[in-house]
Amino acid sequence: MIFAQRAEKEYKRIQIMSKAKYIFTIIVLVGLAYSVNGQNSFVDYQKSFAKIADVFRRKEDTLRKQFESKKLQWPAKYVYIRSFKYDSQLEVWVKNTAKEDFKLFKTYKICAMAGSLGPKRMQGDYQVPEGFYYINEFKPNSAYHLSLGLNYPNAADRLLSDSLAPGGDIYIHGSCVTEGCIPINNDQIEELYIITSYARAMGQEYIPVHIFPVQFNNARSVSYLERFLQMYKTYRPLATTLQSAYDYFEKNKQVPVAMVNDRGDYAMQDLPAKVAKEPIANKPKREPVDKKIPIPEDELAKVVNNQPVFPGGTKAFQSFLENAGKELAPLLPEGQRAAYIVIDYIIDKEGKPVYAKVVKGGNDDLNDELEKKFENMPQWKPAIRQEQPVAMRLKQTIVVEATP
Repeated sequence: MIFAQRAEKEYKRIQIMSKAKYIFTIIVLVGLAYSVNGQNSFVDYQKSFAKIADVFRRKEDTLRKQFESKKLQWPAKYVYIRSFKYDSQLEVWVKNTAKEDFKLFKTYKICAMAGSLGPKRMQGDYQVPEGFYYINEFKPNSAYHLSLGLNYPNAADRLLSDSLAPGGDIYIHGSCVTEGCIPINNDQIEELYIITSYARAMGQEYIPVHIFPVQFNNARSVSYLERFLQMYKTYRPLATTLQSAYDYFEKNKQVPVAMVNDRGDYAMQDLPAKVAKEPIANKPKREPVDKKIPIPEDELAKVVNNQPVFPGGTKAFQSFLENAGKELAPLLPEGQRAAYIVIDYIIDKEGKPVYAKVVKGGNDDLNDELEKKFENMPQWKPAIRQEQPVAMRLKQTIVVEATP
């Protein structure tokens, strides 16, 4: 009797274990199926828009054949995009494993480019950014047919651009019109949208887009850049860093890793340093002045409900900046037509400017005068946090430019 009871218990235990294994097997299989389907979930989501479904229907087979003709695997798991402002080119590079070299799929002609060489530093300057970005938005219902958004302002831009209005909404898009974006034609943006959608679906969350001033292997373009740098010397460090990144990719066919230091400069990991040579002026050096911040750091608000307001508002502040830039132009070094200067300043809880310090650009004499202008600004409306006035540190870019 006891043996029979034990045998029955053992039989039930085996049945329970068998069911558990069966359930586990189903869970694993469902999980694997979900993982496989999950790779295409982003593409499926994009296809839920009628316009995108039509684009895939019309374009995907042609794209697959183009990849096959170039001995490229479809779809590409990794995508890298390079844009060249002066040359009006946008390159699309692809590969399918992390270790293999990128291969060029196609070069698109950019329809039009607003602005000039150099970075974007403020809203409304119509500049296309320069530097290291990635796609952070797929916009199927774009006013410009289709759009791929870039993460401007990035970490460097947030340190160096206008603190109140750095600008934004930078896209690669169709329709061949621009106000500071990268426009290509509708057929091209459809191809690029499909290629990047598949890469995103297969796990490439940050599709790099590097924007260069020129094609550095084009002698005519480099010659133009050199002439431009003679007029805008403060732009040379950024241009030199961008060329280092360009050279690295040309040699290795791998995307360089870009970091940002606390001054907003790009620091390229594992790249040989390129030092931009500048003429040394025969001018006596001045000892640096250690300006003390009059308000303790913990009393400077980081987050506020309302930003400080210049008397007269934003338009009046822009007029102040423009006038200051014109008045200080005679202090530019000989042969330099413009300088982009970044200045830190503090508006205390009474609305009084109490501190100003140039953190990038300019020269000793110019920076001294600019700091004086900021410290002698009229009284502002102070920042407000939780209905109380607070002191706040701000950062501002100002363009000092000689009149042609």
